[in-house]
Amino acid sequence: MEYNFREIEKKWQKRWVENKTYQVTEDETKKKFYVLNMFPYPSGAGLHVGHPLGYIASDIYARYKRLQGFNVLNPMGYDAYGLPAEQYAIQTGQHPAITTVNNINRYREQLDKIGFSFDWNREIRTCEPEYYHWTQWAFQKMFNSYYCNDEKQARPIQELIEAFSQTGTEGINVACSEELSFTAAEWNAKSEKEQQEILMNYRIAYLGETMVNWCPQLGTVLANDEVVDGVSERGGFPVIQKKMRQWCLRVSAYAQRLLDGLDTIDWTESLKETQKNWIGRSEGAEIEFKVKDSDLEFTIFTTRADTMFGVTFMVLAPESELVQQLTTDTQKDEVNAYLERTKKRTERERIADRSVTGAFSGSYAINPFTGEAVPIWISDYVLAGYGTGAIMAVPAHDSRDYAFAKHFGLEIRPLVEGCDVSEESFDAKEGIVCNSPREGVTPYCDLSLNGLTIKEAIAATKKYVKEHNLGRVKVNFRLRDAIFSRQRYWGEPFPVYYKDNMPYMIDESALPLELPEVAKFLPTETGEPPLGHAAKWAWDTVNKCVVENEKIDNITVFPLELNTMPGFAGSSAYYLRYMDPHNNQALVDKKTDEYWHNVDLYVGGTEHATGHLIYSRFWNKFLYDLGISVAEEPFQKLVNQGMIQGRSNFVYRIKDTNTFVSLNLKDQYDTTPLHVDVNIVSNDVLDLEAFKAWRPEYETAEFILEDGKYICGWAVEKMSKSMFNVVNPDMIVDKYGADTLRMYEMFLGPVEQSKPWDTNGIDGVHRFIKKFWSLFYDRNDNYLVTDEPATKEELKSLHKLIKKVTGDIEQFSYNTSISAFMICVNELFGMKCSKKEILNQFIIVLAPFAPHVCEELWETLGNAGSVCDAKWPICNEEYLVEDTVNYTISFNGKARFNMEFPADAASDAIQTAVLADERSEKWMEGKSIVKVIVVPKKIVNIVVK
Repeated sequence: MEYNFREIEKKWQKRWVENKTYQVTEDETKKKFYVLNMFPYPSGAGLHVGHPLGYIASDIYARYKRLQGFNVLNPMGYDAYGLPAEQYAIQTGQHPAITTVNNINRYREQLDKIGFSFDWNREIRTCEPEYYHWTQWAFQKMFNSYYCNDEKQARPIQELIEAFSQTGTEGINVACSEELSFTAAEWNAKSEKEQQEILMNYRIAYLGETMVNWCPQLGTVLANDEVVDGVSERGGFPVIQKKMRQWCLRVSAYAQRLLDGLDTIDWTESLKETQKNWIGRSEGAEIEFKVKDSDLEFTIFTTRADTMFGVTFMVLAPESELVQQLTTDTQKDEVNAYLERTKKRTERERIADRSVTGAFSGSYAINPFTGEAVPIWISDYVLAGYGTGAIMAVPAHDSRDYAFAKHFGLEIRPLVEGCDVSEESFDAKEGIVCNSPREGVTPYCDLSLNGLTIKEAIAATKKYVKEHNLGRVKVNFRLRDAIFSRQRYWGEPFPVYYKDNMPYMIDESALPLELPEVAKFLPTETGEPPLGHAAKWAWDTVNKCVVENEKIDNITVFPLELNTMPGFAGSSAYYLRYMDPHNNQALVDKKTDEYWHNVDLYVGGTEHATGHLIYSRFWNKFLYDLGISVAEEPFQKLVNQGMIQGRSNFVYRIKDTNTFVSLNLKDQYDTTPLHVDVNIVSNDVLDLEAFKAWRPEYETAEFILEDGKYICGWAVEKMSKSMFNVVNPDMIVDKYGADTLRMYEMFLGPVEQSKPWDTNGIDGVHRFIKKFWSLFYDRNDNYLVTDEPATKEELKSLHKLIKKVTGDIEQFSYNTSISAFMICVNELFGMKCSKKEILNQFIIVLAPFAPHVCEELWETLGNAGSVCDAKWPICNEEYLVEDTVNYTISFNGKARFNMEFPADAASDAIQTAVLADERSEKWMEGKSIVKVIVVPKKIVNIVVK
């Protein structure tokens, strides 16, 4: 019977659905294993062959764990809100919901063809009210919570309100936007609005004034990773820095816990290091600087207060409120022009760019250690969000301060004995302190660090700052609060209405607040977000429902929030919802959560290291504080799959003609290389008729061939439609089958590495499956399988495979597993082995990689049920013990022939047998034996002369 992969794969995909093979429920009698892929966004282009890489890798592991007896949860859904669908709606008028559903249907069709073991009964879509009900619910909980630094957890905001009413701010240690101080009497005397404004300083979800990446053409705020070279990634529109009132999440409150949690999870060290750098913990001091000839003063944060004697200027971030306060009239024009230029650069670009720019404010600050008046500058290498948005510059010992001082001719004062700062700054981590204070200068304060080591100076300065009330010792984090507002239509609505311009939550019982219909998907003419077009978008607090805007009276009916939530909102707690997707009463049932606990294996790309993986960990820790999530860390083990790059093909057109010359002849002509669709190229040979039909301008193309073929050039590039190197998995499945696609993607190289797609090698994998099939059926459709007992060699071959594949799967070394399958099939083929005892076990081991063909052959062997429910075989090491050893027989170091001996044969017996062998006579004739060397289990060398 021929290997008809099309019929086999359709048959089993249908059977899996009918039998609900992949549906899973909680089972206390089994150990659980939760496998999860990072949420895919369903784009209009559908999947290319790079997208399934991680899904196949995780699917193999999920099937393997099921075969080991685990109860495996392997769900799939869609991160369905996104800017592309909204942009398409703006261009065409088609509602984003329609576009999204069409895209999801296309994705699902493609995913089903590849044979994944997803439990589609648990499918979730972030754009469905049943799902975002719980995103809105979590947001409300954050709004009604504050973070207690003493308890190290989120607490109900009502506790803080009660504390304020009794003792004011005295004794509170909580996360906040700025330090406030008031008495209980002052709090109780405030109006409701004033109290609400103060509480906004402490809420975990709060409204705050923040600098954002504003894109006027898109009419929305963009995240840093959505901006490239000063323009939006989507559409290439200019982006500027702008201060806006935005919803934010107080992620920074969880910075230390996010850092500590990394020690409890199984992630790669490089990914952990990326998160640690993003969180950016540093210990230092906040120090007050007074402004010369002014009552103003400002705070800076420094990790090296010991370098205060080397401060020769100060720098403010362009966004700092101090800029306007400290810029003198004579400097205003220069400063304003500089601020206008910096608006076009994102923070990420400013960090990466080492060029020196700045403007002098005209004001001076008094160094509290030296009494010197140092100039205050403005430069975009200082960021508003880190520390206080103001720095003290010590150019002798900081590379960016050094470059700035050199550029603008400012003093560079070294603080370490013997250091040379004539060409570059000196990294002052070790050495003896000097110039602290300088010799011959009247000391301004009673602190001297001269003669101390760097370590001693740091400790002495921290103590001095604290004792003399010059500031306070503080731990700082680079991690910012997350901006949580987007001026878009296609996103989760905020469950918020406004009373007296202050936000209030709609009743929890009224959730979900559903996204309304709008006439246009663009911002309004007055600059409001698209929800400003909604005619029915007001909240009736009496009837607890959405009503028409015309009913707004600001007494019982109030306007609703016009912003929507960002993309990461829906993907921050989705792993919990997969556990219990149909629960209308809770995000997840407590008992269900206790069973599944958290994700055992999470698979996705490295691009999410500082976005999704920070936000989801924060979100989960908040839910853990509320007692909703039973595990503080959501993803126990994380594997980052690499990227499959495109392998582009090129044709070479002779200039000013429509003639194309083959690769190895192109140097004889003046040619222009052009990308060609890789789907009309096979093994780098161009299909000439398909090329002519590809585009109208090539219909009359002529060719200069080599050996009757047109050979294309190639290069490895990003897989992109513009390079015509996108390979659709549907085409591979149609031509070779899903099992071939699955195995070939794993065969390309280690899962975590990026590698180019090369269709040229896929034939070898397809031939392997056909050869495996031929162990069951010959070319004449005769069934070959017998019940004969297996030989030792056959068992050895099988158990070598079991041992290799088991180890490889645990290490995600799937590429070497594929090689092992090929070797084993070749060995069995050579032994003409078609024994059920061997093939039954082989099928189980191969099933995670090639499930369709294995289901078919499992059934062929007479097994009941699905191969998914078989038992993973255990390697029997006894079969791997060698009974005999093949010795190389050498004379004077030259190999002449080989002999087999029992593995436990003694050296004397081996020597006797070799010397007695008739083949030895030829090499010993007329010579005397000097000595015989027997190297156990390897070689026998006879030295003669």
